[in-house]
Amino acid sequence: MKTYMNRILRNFDYPLFIVYLLLCVFGLIMIYSASIVWAVNIYNYEPSHFFIKQLKNLALAIPTFLVVAIIPYRHYRNKKFLYGALILMFSLLILVKFIGFGGDTVGAKSWITMPFGLGNLQPTEIAKIAFIVYFSGVFANKYYAGTLDEIRTTIFPTFSVLTASLLLVLLEPDFGATMILFLVAISVIMASGMKVKNYLIISRFFALLGVLIGIVLWIKWETVMTASRMGRFLAFTDPFEYIQGSGLQIVNGYIAIGAGGLKGVGLGNSIQKLGYLPEPHTDVIMAVISEETGILGTTLVLGGLFFIVMRAFSVALRTKDAHARMLAAGVGSLIAIQTLVNLGGLTGLIPLTGVTLPFISYGGTSVVFLSIALGILMNVSMFVKYERSE
Repeated sequence: MKTYMNRILRNFDYPLFIVYLLLCVFGLIMIYSASIVWAVNIYNYEPSHFFIKQLKNLALAIPTFLVVAIIPYRHYRNKKFLYGALILMFSLLILVKFIGFGGDTVGAKSWITMPFGLGNLQPTEIAKIAFIVYFSGVFANKYYAGTLDEIRTTIFPTFSVLTASLLLVLLEPDFGATMILFLVAISVIMASGMKVKNYLIISRFFALLGVLIGIVLWIKWETVMTASRMGRFLAFTDPFEYIQGSGLQIVNGYIAIGAGGLKGVGLGNSIQKLGYLPEPHTDVIMAVISEETGILGTTLVLGGLFFIVMRAFSVALRTKDAHARMLAAGVGSLIAIQTLVNLGGLTGLIPLTGVTLPFISYGGTSVVFLSIALGILMNVSMFVKYERSE
């Protein structure tokens, strides 16, 4: 054990850890700034309510990151662990349909209230990590066994799991999480080393998945496409036409971004957080960051996230181990895709989805499970560094 811990300290990826901490601390500061008015005027909370809650979230997330970082990633190939993760994910996704309640989207059941005052749990955040761990573990085991390209034993079972889980998330309904999970699964598949000829078979699975999603949307149209959600799609087409309704959030986001300039209006001096931007400490927090800290603050956040993503892809390219490659590619893709979905909604490139900005937005489940993902990446990074030094 002592030898193992010494090896960890020698190979610890300090730049990755420092960037992670900086993003969490900066996010905490911006949550305090963005949430004060909303906490007092809307919820009748103390001004520091969301700041304190996020501080507690980080008090759990950062130690969890360190614990996960020292667990050898090879344990995630254990079949009992993989099946356990799969059962937990499906259980939570099914359970949220019965006892869940709405998140940021009217009509969606996205959260489960935990007992003993432990707060709320969002199963889709767990599903993101479960996807990376499950698919990379299964494909790695098949890769080492020489059966990665077999249709009956590899492609059909794994894509059946993918289809079933995506349909469950879509039925919440959560379009943003569905898109992220789908793209993360694709990234792990592309890093698996599967033969190119199998991508034709995979494309047929995706075509079938598209048909199934179309059928679900047709049958559940009134449930899925609520007035609030339809408003988001209409606002996406032209937010200024719907400025008195669903387009107001996007337009005020534009105003906040434009007002920031190079240095911003100063920390705490945002105008748009005074009631113009709903829940400014959550998925639209980048608008407040842009307004208060300008291009400099925005660059700091995007630069930090870009560093983590590039670090993950660099690790994936440098390792000789297939399992390590898939884990690193999956984590890097998750953070990259979630960032793009968040910023795409804020800037009007895609409809708003309520997806958080990694390590910056307020949210306990998000920051804890993204920290777990980064802990896995840290362990893989340490292994690659040790591997190359041998």
